[in-house]
Amino acid sequence: MSRRFSLAAAAVAALATVATPAVAGQAAYGHVSVFARIGAPGEPSLTLVTPNQRRVFVGTFEDVTGSSTVPSKVFEYDAHGKLLKTFVIKGQTPGKAHGVQVAARDRRGRLYVLDQEPARAVVLNPRTGAQRTYATFADVPTCASAHRTTGCSNAVLDSAPEPDYAAWLPDGSMLVTDYAQQLIWRVPAGGGKAQVWFNSARLDGELFGPAGVVLMPSHRSVLVTAATGGLTTIDLPNNAARGRLYRIQLAKHDRAGKVTTLWSSDLAQAPDGFAVSADHRHVFIAMAGPVANCVVEVARGSRGWRQVWQVPSCLHGAGSDSPVTWDTPTSVQFLNRSILVTNQAYFTGIASHWAILRVSEPLRGMRIYVPRSAGSRAGAAG
Repeated sequence: MSRRFSLAAAAVAALATVATPAVAGQAAYGHVSVFARIGAPGEPSLTLVTPNQRRVFVGTFEDVTGSSTVPSKVFEYDAHGKLLKTFVIKGQTPGKAHGVQVAARDRRGRLYVLDQEPARAVVLNPRTGAQRTYATFADVPTCASAHRTTGCSNAVLDSAPEPDYAAWLPDGSMLVTDYAQQLIWRVPAGGGKAQVWFNSARLDGELFGPAGVVLMPSHRSVLVTAATGGLTTIDLPNNAARGRLYRIQLAKHDRAGKVTTLWSSDLAQAPDGFAVSADHRHVFIAMAGPVANCVVEVARGSRGWRQVWQVPSCLHGAGSDSPVTWDTPTSVQFLNRSILVTNQAYFTGIASHWAILRVSEPLRGMRIYVPRSAGSRAGAAG
């Protein structure tokens, strides 16, 4: 999960006093085990599971202080959590805080890793270790300061780019969420300079913005999670800091169309990465906090979308029923009949909490769409 803790920590601490409500209808499933412990530089972010369910990749991210300037790593595991390979990301900006997200994969097995410094997508061949820059993301002005509506950010704060999650579109282009500039990019087929695809003020959460993004099987819409309302706003009675699950319709030529709010979280909750079930009726969302610190299940019923379940071990404070304390969970991916959740420990930085957790789950996940043309001109990393 990408986020920079650039404003006063007191605001987050104040919001953390909001109580998390009990969740009705707890199910019997939800046993938590450790899939893998993550080594230095730690702060595991987005987890990616290959379509054959045999490999799992996870990148390391920056911490809340931004003090770690060592190169980021990508770890490769088998389906049982055994570490197979470690890749060190090349070409990162010296002296800057570093973090990467393994956000996508093409049909040739190459990984698309979103980097923070510099803001780019790196294509990584896990068979050879070859790497090269695939796409770049610009630091755009706020729309208010630039007095325009396109090619800008509708955020209140003027922040540097932080590419976060990605989803392929049918033409081989890629959507990438920007957690700090509060917008969604579109990378052209084959890579290159990303263009602003969607920059609505509905995505602005001050420090926290759009995170997970998934193309639905109809290819007519994408689902997006976002923290909205501003986690630094202490005006809690007026919907501050309620996370959202949005559906964005795809218009002609896959332009952004109508936006619908499917579900809203409780106060002071920042939804991050998520996974969709095979029947498309259940969405499992990592709630990164500062309140929640858990995974919730949101389901579609006759009365719309609502939260129906939460991982039981999250409800006992300090994760007493879990082998590892739940601490800023950020990403959810299906692995057979379970979900993998990255436990980033972003705010605490506690190394013993850096882990990929495995939660038993009777459902199977939706297959992530990858077009044949994905990354077709990725070149040297092929």
